[in-house]
Amino acid sequence: MGFKILEVLRPFIAIIPEVAKPERKIQFKEKVLWTAVTLFIFLVCCQIPLFGIMSSDSADPFYWLRVIMASNRGTLMELGITPIVTSSLIMQLLAGAKLIEVGDTPKDRALFNGAQKLFGMIITLGQATVYVLTGMYGLPGDLGAGICMLIVLQLVCAGLVVLLLDELLQKGYGLGSGISLFIATNICETIVWKSFSPATINTGRGTEFEGAVIALFHLLATRTDKIKGLREAFYRQNLPNLMNLMATILVFAIVIYFQGFRVDLPIKHARYRGQQSTYPIKLFYTSNIPIILQSALVSNLYIISQMLASRFGGNFIVNLLGTWEAVGGGGPARSYPVGGLCYYLSPPENVSHVIEDPIHAIIYITFMLGSCAFFSKTWIDVSGSSAKDVAKQLKEQQYVMSGHRDTSMVKELNRYIPTAAAFGGLCIGALSVLADFLGAIGSGTGILLAVTIIYQYFEVFVKEQADVGIGGLFL
Repeated sequence: MGFKILEVLRPFIAIIPEVAKPERKIQFKEKVLWTAVTLFIFLVCCQIPLFGIMSSDSADPFYWLRVIMASNRGTLMELGITPIVTSSLIMQLLAGAKLIEVGDTPKDRALFNGAQKLFGMIITLGQATVYVLTGMYGLPGDLGAGICMLIVLQLVCAGLVVLLLDELLQKGYGLGSGISLFIATNICETIVWKSFSPATINTGRGTEFEGAVIALFHLLATRTDKIKGLREAFYRQNLPNLMNLMATILVFAIVIYFQGFRVDLPIKHARYRGQQSTYPIKLFYTSNIPIILQSALVSNLYIISQMLASRFGGNFIVNLLGTWEAVGGGGPARSYPVGGLCYYLSPPENVSHVIEDPIHAIIYITFMLGSCAFFSKTWIDVSGSSAKDVAKQLKEQQYVMSGHRDTSMVKELNRYIPTAAAFGGLCIGALSVLADFLGAIGSGTGILLAVTIIYQYFEVFVKEQADVGIGGLFL
């Protein structure tokens, strides 16, 4: 049944443009170049405003998710990576529920990936249409049918560009994946900006600098009471402060420390007795996938709640899903959930909020830990990294586990891989909650994503260095 569903989609999948696999091995310097070009295109799209919009100055309903979803309001990157990640989430859940069967052959994997791309474009079209019809860029009646269609077309084309850029890197032309690259860039940009921003904001206490570090020197220079100025630099409200920056650095260090946790299983070559090696199973076996999928789930819930609230505000069912208020007090205006399901699935802003509403904190912690563990556990079955898949890969490379026969390899790997996936996802969720409670810049989820992605790129660089030598990397 599963294959029939995907086979039905095959003619439509063929319509979506595809990046061809490289016919030769791409050298490291070429990969760096393609990665830089991909990032440049993304950053340019983040600065090109949508043509035809009347206003984008109202409270931003997705302010809290834009950093994670690599989106920029009022530009071609309005939707960011949300459609791609959402399609991956849906396909994973369908495969995990056995509604869609994913085969082991490259042909079956290619069909599954093509279906993900198709659903990604459908979601892009749907989200673009909803954004326009709910008045995010002005009332549709004021814009006119032609401008509305033009805005939707711009967002769909931008979504296709993001999809192709991601596929370009994943096919081997560049390093890592486009999704990871865009997320890390957005988060690092946010951290640097909120630390060193020279922009000034009036919050009622006088003119202040947005950047936490610049604000420190400004407060020490302008306040007669230096101790009070130092305290304000560390604990000021509604703007980045030094405690937020220190929490960010602490979380970075903790995540990098946990990246080293792994179990090395001894393996040996079936033919050459002296050739031995190890197969590492890391604590973060599925890397940042759980947190990306969890972010996509929350993002889409926020979108649905916001759109319903804007049209049917006051309705009991809509209020159960989420009630929203505009928040100011420094920085851009943004909407924040203050009630309903969305409120309880959003992180408390700091420790004082945890004390004021412990039920909110308990529900949020339970949701984060449970969802990350679930997504991590189910991801291994659809990504080709389960115990069965790993055993098959080792067998194809003519490796066997020391002290085990071919038939017992899967059983032995099953002792470690599902546990590492579930517990690793749990740890990712716990670290994200810790970062949120400490008030880290860019949100706990954002910090986790940035660190794991940067670490992945570091591992890629080390691997390339080992293959060709440091002198040959850029020559």
